[in-house]
Parts: sequence; C-alpha cells; structure tokens
Amino acid sequence: MSTSAESAGGGRAAAGAALGDHERDRLTVPQGLAALSLDALASVAYGPEAIVVVLAVAGGYGLGFTLPVTVAIVVLLAALTFSYRQVIAAFPNGGGAYAVAGRHLGRRVSLIAAASLIIDYVLNVAVSVSAGVAALTSAFPALYADRVWLCVIVLALITGVNLYGVAESAKVMIVPTVVFVVAVFAVIVVGLLRAHPATAPSHPTASAASGVGVLLLLRAFASGCSALTGVEAIANAVPTFRSPRVKRAQRTEVALGALLGAMLLGLSLLIRKFHVAPKSTKTVLAQLTEASFGHNAGFYVVQFATMVLLALAANTSFGGMPVLTSLLARDHNLPHVFWLRADRQVYRHGVTVLSGAALVLLIGAEGDTQALVPFFAIGVFIGFTISQIGMVRHWYIERGAGWQGRAALNALGAVLTTVALAIELVAKFGEGGWLVFLTVALLVAVFEWVHRTYRRIGVGLHLGEVPGPPEEQRSLVVVPVGAVNLLTQQAISAALSLGDEVRAVTVVHPDDQDAKSADEVRDAWNAWHPNVPLTVLSSRTRSLTQPIVDHLRALQAETEHDRLVVLIPEMQLPHVWLRLLQNQRGAVLDRAIRRYTDAVICRLRFRIDVPR
Repeated sequence: MSTSAESAGGGRAAAGAALGDHERDRLTVPQGLAALSLDALASVAYGPEAIVVVLAVAGGYGLGFTLPVTVAIVVLLAALTFSYRQVIAAFPNGGGAYAVAGRHLGRRVSLIAAASLIIDYVLNVAVSVSAGVAALTSAFPALYADRVWLCVIVLALITGVNLYGVAESAKVMIVPTVVFVVAVFAVIVVGLLRAHPATAPSHPTASAASGVGVLLLLRAFASGCSALTGVEAIANAVPTFRSPRVKRAQRTEVALGALLGAMLLGLSLLIRKFHVAPKSTKTVLAQLTEASFGHNAGFYVVQFATMVLLALAANTSFGGMPVLTSLLARDHNLPHVFWLRADRQVYRHGVTVLSGAALVLLIGAEGDTQALVPFFAIGVFIGFTISQIGMVRHWYIERGAGWQGRAALNALGAVLTTVALAIELVAKFGEGGWLVFLTVALLVAVFEWVHRTYRRIGVGLHLGEVPGPPEEQRSLVVVPVGAVNLLTQQAISAALSLGDEVRAVTVVHPDDQDAKSADEVRDAWNAWHPNVPLTVLSSRTRSLTQPIVDHLRALQAETEHDRLVVLIPEMQLPHVWLRLLQNQRGAVLDRAIRRYTDAVICRLRFRIDVPR
C-alpha cells in the first residue's frame, strides 16, 4: 500500500516537474511584451514621421493637424486593443483573425485572413531588419555598401535566438525594450517641460498647398496607421503564454495599447510644440530627441536604442507567425510538419520558413526599407477588418451578458479598419500594393490545394472507417549488400526477424579492374555462411540501381509471396563530419526502388563505433 502510494506520489511529482519545465518555456507578461510587441512599440520611430511627411505638403498649417490625426489613430488603437482583448478570451488557442473568421465567417474568409497576416509577418521582419540596419548605416556611412550582408547577419541572429526558444528569446529582448520605452518617455517628458528646444529642429517651409483637405488628412491617417502593425500578434500567440494564458495575454495586450498610445500622443505633442518638419538626413524622432536633450550622450542613447528595437521588432513575427502556421497545419491547410514543436516549444519549421521568406525580400530589395514600405500594413488591415466583423457576429450568436456593448465596440473597430484599409489601398495600389492581393490569392490557392490533398489522402487511408482484421502475409525480404562486414551481419539479422524468407543481392561490375569479381563475392559469402542465399547481379554500365530494380520486378512477378520488402542498411556514424564521408548509396537505392517498383522499403541505420 505504502509502496503504491509512494509510486503514485513520485509519478505526480515527476509530472509536476515536467509541467514546470514545460511552463518555463512559455511567456510571462513582460516577456510577452518583449517577444510579441516590439513591432508595435518600435513603430513610434516611423509612425509619427509618416504622418508628418504627408502633412508637410501643406506647410506649417498642415503640420498643425498632426495631433488630431494622431488622436484618431490612438482611438483606432484603443478599439483594436480592447477588441483583441476580447478575441483572446473568445479564442484562447490563438489564431486571431484566422480563428475568428474560421468560426463565424467561413473557411475561405479565414484563409484570406491567414494569408494576409502571413504576408504582414514576413514584411514586418524584412522592414524591421532593414530599418535597423539603415539606422546603423546612417551613423556609420562606411557600412552602407555592405547593408545587404548586414541585413542577412541580423536576420540570422534573430532566427537563431528564436530557434533556441521563444521564452529564451523574450528574455534577451526585455532589456533593450525597457531602455527604448524609458528613453522615449524621457524625451517626451523633458521636451514637454522645456520652454524652448535645446537644439532647434527643422521647421516647415512655406506651404505649396492652399489648405488642408480631407483627402490629405486621410492619407496622413493611413500612413500613420503603419504604427498599428503588430497589435494583433499577441492574440495570435496566446498558446505561448504561461498559465493562466488568457489573463496573461490580455494584460499584455492592454499594456501594449497603453504604452503605444501614450508614446504616439506624447511625440505628437512635441511635434506640435517644436514645429518639427521632416528632414532627409535626420528622422523626426532624432530631431525631437535633440530638441529635448540636445546633441549629447542622451541623444546617442535614444538613437542606439531605436536602432536596436527596429532590428529586434522582427521578433514579433517570429512569435506570432509560427503559431498561426501551426493552426493552419492543424486544420490541414499547411503541411503537418508546421504543427510539430521542438524540445523548447518552438515551431521550428514556421520560424525557418518565415526567415527564408524575409531573406528573399531583403535580398530582392537590396536592404532598402523604402522599397518594402509600400507593401507594409495592407495585409494586417485586411486581417484587422475580418477579425472585427467576425467578432460582431460572434457576440450576436453568443448573446451573453453585455453582448451589445462588446458587439458595438467591434462594429466601431470594423468601420475604422475598413476605412483605413480603403485608404491604404488607394494610396499604395499604384506603388505595388496590388502585389499584396496577388500574393494573398496565391497563398489561399496553396492552402486549398494542401487541404484537398490531405482529404484525398484521408480517403486513401479510409479514415473514419473500421478496418478489417489484420491478416498474416508471407513476406520476402531482400537485402542489398556491398561486402561481408558488420553492417551486413546486422542487416541480415534484422531481415530474418522481419520476413518469412530473406535473400541478399549485390551488384558487381565485370569491366572494373579494381572491383571484386562475381566469384570472389560468392567465395566471401560462402565462407561467412549466413544461411541466406546471395544473388550476384552483373552491370557492365556500372549502374547500381537498374540491376536491382530489374531483379525486384522479377521477384514481384512471382506469386509465392504476398509482400516484397527491401531492407536497405546504412551506417549511423557518431559525428557529423564523419557522415560527410559516407556515400549516398542508401538514398540512391531508395529513390529508384520507390519510383519503379511497389516494394515496401525499410531503411535501417545501424550505429557503428569508430575508434579514435
């Protein structure tokens, strides 16, 4: 009795320890902000500037509308923040717009949402990395010619950290995130307290426009909405949080909204106070920092923190997209390999594909951020709009306590994101925005093809049906061998346990003076005497596969066995560098036999100790 209780207690303790290790690989609220929110937080480096660049067309009078436009963006941010807080509670398994649309708007709409989010995730990585490298090359112009290689190096470092584990990568990101947020708030507070700027920023020139029209304000609003990319990443990655996952993810979402909104409003107030205009050689944030601190050590701290955050903002995509692709794989819309996790709870294949796609964009754009910006934010606003509409339907169907207020909040978000999306499309369509639509269509087509293929595989496997009773079948096992050695001995031993009859086969080349003759091979085999017949095939063309394929076809024509099995033995050497010395005989045979016969192939790797 006591032994059984102790055993049960030990089992529970082991399970608890395993669970503890499992949870340690997941995110806390600070780690969630660091791992999933850098895209949104770092956008304050270019979001306010995007507004200023548009409004500067109307001179100083136009720049006076920076604060009202920013307020409108912050209102949209608030609606999105509380909406995605509701999404997190309603869809705790993650997926964001994909999950919402899949349940309430139909499978095809959910695939459009997923495709648009994947595009935005990839673009975010490329834009963040290239912008971070651009900040570096601005400080050190001599590095400009090597910007593409620098982008590749930064991308490789971020990818390596994320392959190591999400929680581990989040720990790396916490310090630079805190430094950046504190630095930006310091710029805002010191700037607001100053009566005059420490260093005069660039002021607007005379207006070339007669006034500020609605169209100009809408364009400024659309450009400034680039600061909202990444708001959805937390809702997409709820499963990566520690328990209680929903509460931690909701707190992280609200913290992100509050920090981002406060920074956008604060910087907008400084822009109005100091009358900052865009300058080709210096960013708006840099001008505001100089106006607050002067050109001193504080200025360089803010610039360096901005550079690091822009580079690390790609981590948002590495936290969100692998979870999204795992959900697509779970629903049979992507290969199931995307559903697999590594030891540290990493969706390794999602991380790798994201990195590869971003690498292609960075090389294609030659590390130029401006070549990528026209495509940015369109995809995420497609996802925003779909998510809001889906949540309105969700509350209408659920009809729980207070559902009208929740539905109204999501309806407001749907209207705002639809307007923003329309403006984005009009402003960026001619700059290449149409490519986003083409890519969305291609991705949806891929999802559909994968889904249809899995459905056909299911039919072939008779999924959902009860199979008949297993039947004993007579099997002939054929073992291709090269020589009499330990590997051959282990392969024949394994084959004897697999089938009713075992035969060995080898290929000799009579025209090769260095090769053994058929008689020498038979003599070595008979001297070993394994009680397994050996068939010696001759190949004057030095082909390894064709004689074996022809022999297997002849055996398949025989009717005395129900199944033909080919056991291909291979060495498992202890070191990677030793494996580079192996020939690829097993792989070559595997491909040929699969292509030209119906034999069942069994590739067995036997561990071989190599003395030092």
